[in-house]
Amino acid sequence: MRVVLISKALVVGAYQRKAEEIAAQGVELTVLIPPSWHDRRGRQLAEAIHTQGYDLRVIPLALNGNYHLHFYPTLAATLRQIRPDVLHVDEEPYNLATWLAVRAGQAVGAQTLFFTWQNLDRRYPPPFAWMEAANYRACPVALAGNQDAAAVLRRKGYIGEIHVIPQFGVDPMIFSPSPERQDRPFQIGYAGGLLEEKGVDLLLRACAGLTGDWRLTLVGSGAAQSSLRALAVELGIAHRVDLGRRLAAHEMPSFYRGLDAFVLPSRSRPNWKEQFGRVLIEAMSCGVPVIGSRCGEIPNVLGEAGLIFDEEDVSSLSRHLQDLMDDPTLRAHLSTAGRRRIEAHYTMRQIAAETVNVYREIVTGD
Repeated sequence: MRVVLISKALVVGAYQRKAEEIAAQGVELTVLIPPSWHDRRGRQLAEAIHTQGYDLRVIPLALNGNYHLHFYPTLAATLRQIRPDVLHVDEEPYNLATWLAVRAGQAVGAQTLFFTWQNLDRRYPPPFAWMEAANYRACPVALAGNQDAAAVLRRKGYIGEIHVIPQFGVDPMIFSPSPERQDRPFQIGYAGGLLEEKGVDLLLRACAGLTGDWRLTLVGSGAAQSSLRALAVELGIAHRVDLGRRLAAHEMPSFYRGLDAFVLPSRSRPNWKEQFGRVLIEAMSCGVPVIGSRCGEIPNVLGEAGLIFDEEDVSSLSRHLQDLMDDPTLRAHLSTAGRRRIEAHYTMRQIAAETVNVYREIVTGD
């Protein structure tokens, strides 16, 4: 079975482990990625880190950074050369890139499917609504990254098969626990966009209420960086906060292993809520106790393996952090529970196997 997977997300080398695992399932896989991807968090250059067993190709991308209108101008020619059985477009159904890719896939006789994270029932104006409807008709199978996204597809009229499979898992051999905790101040971490909707200001305020010796490391970049730095100064905690570092994907396991707690304090907005929170499963795989808000998919990802607080509830977040600081038994319990949850549900191998089952279903019609 020949499969082409086109994905701007796979510019990140760590995510390419999924492609290796797909190929290991007996799939003749070609992965197409752009030279880079630009968004509000910055520019991510294409990496080639996990490339065993499949063909990784970099192809041109037009309108880089334009979420709805970017596209791959040479894709049709590439598909004519490969002639895949399956074209997996790792992109939302209402985007131009998906519409053009699906049409190019149909032209060479490929079965096509798309992926969606969109967990809000957003209705788009033409031409995006037209492209979305056309993709619904053309693709007999869709992948949804969370339960809300699957429900949105149904409300918007998609009648094909829907499989709820996260876009990526983690490699538990790479994201592995530290052998022992060092004698140091209590280390709290966050990784992701320094953006208003991510609620990092809530984390700063929660940390300001803690007693004991702690440090906070915020890994990432974004539009809120300056205001967060000013807030840390205002709260009198700037000397305990390392803010604004951006790490390469391969550096993230070491970052997590240096933590005693990881927090994802996201807040819902009219046009956004947390679609998954990949950093959660990375931290859990490294044995780090995790705290998350009730925003979007976060509670479903954590299950019983993490601590949850209501959105915007700084006091509750601060209490969870203080409990973790004061209770080594609680830390050990959550560390073990988180790692077990990853091994049961979120390894890259498991995500790849579920994805390959979809490929086989779409080819055989079973």
